[in-house]
Amino acid sequence: MATLSYKKNYRCVPSLQQFYTGGPFAVSSDGSFLVCACDDAIKIVDTSNASIRSTIEGDSENVGALALTPDDKFVISASHSRQLRVWEVASLKCVRSWKGQEGPVRAMACHASGGLVATAGADRKVNVWDVEGGYCTHFFRGHGGVVSSVAFHPDPDKLLLFSGGEDGTVRVWDLATKECIISLEKHFSTVTSLAFSEDGWTLLSAGRDKVVNLWDLHDYSFKSTVPTFESLESLCVIHSASPFATCLDSHRKKNTKEPSDPVYFITVGERGIVRVWNSISPTCLFEQKSSDVTINASEDDRRGFTAATMLPFDQGLLCVTADLHFLFYSSLEYAEEMFNLELRKRLIGHNEEISDMKFLDDEEQSIVLSTNLEQISVYDLATMSCSYMLAGHTDRVLSLDTCTLSSGKSIILSGSKDNTVRLWDAESRCCIGVGVGHTEGVGAVAFSKRRKNFFVSGSRDRTLKIWNFEVLFDDAGKPTTDLRAKAVVAAHDKEINSLAVAPNDAFVCSGSQDRTASVWRLPDLVRVFVLKGHRKGVWSVEFSPVDQCVLTSSADKTIKIWNLQDGSCLKTFEGHTASVYRASYLTRGSQIISCGADGLTKLWTIKTNECIATYDQHEDRVWALAVGKTTEMLATGSNDGVIILWYDSTTSEKEEAFLKKEEEALKDQELNNAIQDANYTKAIQIAYELRKPHKLFNLFKGLCRKGVAEKAMDDALRAIGKEDFRLLFEYIRDWNTKPKLCHVAQSLLARIFTILPPTEIIEMKGISEILEGIMPHSQRHFSRVDRLVRGTYLLEYTLMGMRVMEPETDTIESKDISDSTLKLNGLQQALESSINPTSENDDNHKQNQATEQTDEKANSKRRKRKKSQSDKQGLELASDTNSDVITATNSKNVINKTAEDGKHPNVSTSTKKRKKRKSSQDVAYASVAVSL
Repeated sequence: MATLSYKKNYRCVPSLQQFYTGGPFAVSSDGSFLVCACDDAIKIVDTSNASIRSTIEGDSENVGALALTPDDKFVISASHSRQLRVWEVASLKCVRSWKGQEGPVRAMACHASGGLVATAGADRKVNVWDVEGGYCTHFFRGHGGVVSSVAFHPDPDKLLLFSGGEDGTVRVWDLATKECIISLEKHFSTVTSLAFSEDGWTLLSAGRDKVVNLWDLHDYSFKSTVPTFESLESLCVIHSASPFATCLDSHRKKNTKEPSDPVYFITVGERGIVRVWNSISPTCLFEQKSSDVTINASEDDRRGFTAATMLPFDQGLLCVTADLHFLFYSSLEYAEEMFNLELRKRLIGHNEEISDMKFLDDEEQSIVLSTNLEQISVYDLATMSCSYMLAGHTDRVLSLDTCTLSSGKSIILSGSKDNTVRLWDAESRCCIGVGVGHTEGVGAVAFSKRRKNFFVSGSRDRTLKIWNFEVLFDDAGKPTTDLRAKAVVAAHDKEINSLAVAPNDAFVCSGSQDRTASVWRLPDLVRVFVLKGHRKGVWSVEFSPVDQCVLTSSADKTIKIWNLQDGSCLKTFEGHTASVYRASYLTRGSQIISCGADGLTKLWTIKTNECIATYDQHEDRVWALAVGKTTEMLATGSNDGVIILWYDSTTSEKEEAFLKKEEEALKDQELNNAIQDANYTKAIQIAYELRKPHKLFNLFKGLCRKGVAEKAMDDALRAIGKEDFRLLFEYIRDWNTKPKLCHVAQSLLARIFTILPPTEIIEMKGISEILEGIMPHSQRHFSRVDRLVRGTYLLEYTLMGMRVMEPETDTIESKDISDSTLKLNGLQQALESSINPTSENDDNHKQNQATEQTDEKANSKRRKRKKSQSDKQGLELASDTNSDVITATNSKNVINKTAEDGKHPNVSTSTKKRKKRKSSQDVAYASVAVSL
């Protein structure tokens, strides 16, 4: 038996997110992405997989109009705050902003050159703006109502601007003369769309008056009217190189002999179908039979299409519905019919609330989900596009379940607010059975697990029903639509929220808002246990795949496991901060995954009663949870329409950690070898790759001590990629905050500024925040060093005043000593030649000599005492760093006083003066050392 391996972590992939909430959108020049308004933000969406490439945050006001420049480099947006902004697509930065019109902007168009943008809105004015300068170049007034559409002439050499308004007029503005050329008046309602023929000489205007008018731009004359018999929201011209035009031309040449080539165009509107027309005949060339709008709504309830545009490079037609669906069509040519439209892709801009979801089959390639609509959506997980929609319910779908029969056929079970249950064949995409009998909405459904020939349903009418569907397929394989309930029981006092069938099909468990869960024996629906213990309603129930126990989750924020032998509660899991809507078993019944109203998804281990992982990826309450049967891949759906796929990353993370550890060990050895070889360039590069800032600092510190920092640092920094300098700036910011590390940080910063030009540093992402953290500490370090330098000048000045820093002291002192000696010898000889001493004088002279020797000894003791006091004051000078000048002055006075005590200058006195000066120098140097 294989060892049980617990799951420790899941990797989430936001697969389906809200990207369009209605309003303006734009298609890139190559059709690879869409720019969509999403409330107050702008989403850039990849058309291949519906993933959001990037998000441009707005100003908290909804976006009313937007346009994309022809080179796809800039997006111009206008919000309800009347502010116009130019966004750079690459960096998502607002490069320009200015206040626009006096009212909300309803329409926007960009000139073919990309240098001008036209806006029109509720203030009845049309403005033209210079995109680069952000100023108004033209100001047009003349419409009698809100201006609803605006378009530049496709030829950039013709400076013409066209606008349509709610007053039913189309006005032509000359940008050269800044005047209105003509007002075209043939509409009787709002002009919603403007388009031009391929040659640029025919203008087409569509309105809510259910007609399309064609105008000759040679003389601005009216050509013809095409009645469409529906209120139009958009039209687009089919170019001659399009596959649509090829099919239409071949059909026209076979059936008619029209002399000139017509202009083909497509209209969409309130009916929710695509129709094709030409400019010569008023008859409709093609009319779509059905679409997403028509499959499940009566004609009175249809919301229709809101926009249509031809995609570049013959990629087909894009239509947008009022339900926020982006439908990508391509043309198919048939022998009998002219051509037909094939829906090749469907992107859902906003799913609103997701109530339930299930994986379709064991391969886990598709997922079925229910929203607050009547349709059931089936998504392809590879592209996250909606593969198809199942229509049949007349009210919103509340619950889902899926099953794969022994024949390999996948079927879908749904319960709706219209009081019915339906069975669907996933292959044929049609309903194969309808169950009628509940008197209120069906909030829970579940297939059998083993025999797969029946299902159960629970309703808000508090009843539990069993339905048999094995008779749906007769011998010929044709489905029938008769579903009959085998058993019915009044199960709870309040509505039923969840159902689960045991793996052996022997029991069914129901969870209700009456705070209880009940276990029923099949097939006669006899109650076995009532599981009581939750303080609020029970939202989900599930049987263990290996043990005789059942799992329940409740609005009381807890999850419980119950024993099926006696109905006792075995374990309780607490950790959610709000209602737990879904809980399911994982890892052969040894773990639990749960989600709830707090937006959290939690992974639990049953044995230890411990939550080992919590994921906060949803911003709203999580209603739906689906667990794959094969790989145990997870899918969660929230109240804001976001679907997140979760993949078990436990094994892959272990392997990645092991490989990373091995690689780090090899790199560490390589780093040590480089340090031993004194190859600092390579060592610094390896330390940087290993993300070891402490080791990196020691290497740079060693370079600074060796005195070869500049060249070695330059070589090491050049080996680092320019995109990685941001991390190095973060290290410098951290080192710069500490006085012991700042000298290395400043040296490194100086070398970086020498190597990299400021323009490249500014372009680094997030560098401004890092530099803001470096600057204050650098200024503080500079002030401290500058203060110390100025202090050394003051000390030098003081010592110069004390004559202890004279460069030629020894030479001057020797000269002074020799001069004094010569003078003393001359004086002695003069005295001896002029006086003849007697014996008495000799006695007196001897007595005087004795007296002088006694005085000299006393003076010597006095000088020693003064010297000790001078040394003591010098030490006090060294310790008192805040009063350098006063202490130095006191030292000078002490030295002068000591010099005055000497009565007979001689060689020994000069020697003592040198010693005293040297002592003063030592004291001064000690003072400098303490200051530093």
